[in-house]
Amino acid sequence: MNKPVRVILLDEADIEYKKLNEIVGQQTSDGKENTFEMQLLRSIKQKVEFIKSNPFYGNNIPKKNIPRNYNVQNLWRVELINFWRMLYTIKGDQIEIICFVLGIVNHDRYNKIFGYRKK
Repeated sequence: MNKPVRVILLDEADIEYKKLNEIVGQQTSDGKENTFEMQLLRSIKQKVEFIKSNPFYGNNIPKKNIPRNYNVQNLWRVELINFWRMLYTIKGDQIEIICFVLGIVNHDRYNKIFGYRKK
């Protein structure tokens, strides 16, 4: 039996997604096509569908590398266009699997979260 998979955007990720949706809506009204924001939104939607099909789609972040402020047992990374990343955690029970998206971040923000520095 396959459990249903839900993807829920939390806090920062939800705010970023809604902001992106507003920008794309305005760009569409202005007659713009295929802007970076439109590409990023499509990329996010596509990856969410991939995660719904396979919650383990992303790259698993080793436990020792999970930032403490996330306070999760597992963390997964999905690469989006232009070096953006989507970070999520997987929780499940006997009925369903829920993937909580914790962040949709650009490359610089991703590096800060994980303590990477430019060389």
